[in-house]
Amino acid sequence: MTRVLIIDPQFEDDPDIEREVAGEGVAFEIVRPGDGEVPAGPLREADAVVNCRSRHRLPAHLVAEMRRAKVVVQAGVGFNHIDIEACARRGIPVCNTPDYGTLEVADHTLGLLLALTRGTTAYHRRLLRRDDAWSTKELPVAPVRRMRGRVFGIVGLGRIGLAVAARAAAFRMRVAFHDPWLPAGVEHSLGYRRTETLDELLGRSDVVSLHCPLTPETARLVDDRAIAAMKPDAILINTSRGGTVDIDAVERGLRSGKLLAAALDVLPVEPLDRSHPLIAAWSREEAWLEGRLVLTPHAAFYTPESLADMRRLSMLAVVRFLREGRLRSCVNLDALRANGHEPEAVRDGVREELRRRAG
Repeated sequence: MTRVLIIDPQFEDDPDIEREVAGEGVAFEIVRPGDGEVPAGPLREADAVVNCRSRHRLPAHLVAEMRRAKVVVQAGVGFNHIDIEACARRGIPVCNTPDYGTLEVADHTLGLLLALTRGTTAYHRRLLRRDDAWSTKELPVAPVRRMRGRVFGIVGLGRIGLAVAARAAAFRMRVAFHDPWLPAGVEHSLGYRRTETLDELLGRSDVVSLHCPLTPETARLVDDRAIAAMKPDAILINTSRGGTVDIDAVERGLRSGKLLAAALDVLPVEPLDRSHPLIAAWSREEAWLEGRLVLTPHAAFYTPESLADMRRLSMLAVVRFLREGRLRSCVNLDALRANGHEPEAVRDGVREELRRRAG
């Protein structure tokens, strides 16, 4: 019997989707550590580990407890909370699930832009408080403007970045992007303008939208220096990772007027730190922020459909590797090889152990 450990899944009932994908011969164990550390006991008995939330870390000392684990799958895109090097040293592939929620995040990004440039959130709050908000003279809100012809700048033109670009172009915005990892010439096939440097993109864009992973290179990518490089009255949108933006710099940019508006679905500290000066000012609905800051609770990925996709694709990654030796979106492939674990050898070892256990 193959044992799959699911850590803090985003469902409360039976793992029906996982069971359907896995088929016969698989037993599931679910642990919900809350705010605590993942317990070592279940990790020791698992043939595969599916981690569902980034708040639950799998550092080296917990990876060392994975005595039977053949694969770790992150049910989601980000994997910074998993020590993928420690996994590689033990010959454990780590896979993520980058192909769920793409449509949702792209839609959410444009929804945040519309909330600012059409003033929907600000108008809603005004109408809750007073009747004179209906007057035309009360309609001006700082970020409200026509989007057509404006430059929509994308940092990271991957799956989600491409989906966002298509939506921005549908609004007749001019799309520019910066992505040093894309091959030369890809901009010609896409029809979007490529910038060689981040500063060039920042200086050109009316809207800057982040769609990059959190890495040492992208940590605090948007800081005081980056905001100073932006066009006057630029809008910042972040639906990628909270750590890519220095929220202190955002506060300074908004207070000084250098940054016109911001929409953040992700924050460096989650749940949000209400003691932070920017969050506190937003919570109090201070006048200087009216219509200029929209926050959502790391919700860009969410629909019932996207959660079902995430569950199905995560279990598919487990099943394909354990039964067929195929790695799906492996994020530590180079580290496995650097530690002398060729994927084919890992696959053959897994097959042999499972045959031995079945026999």
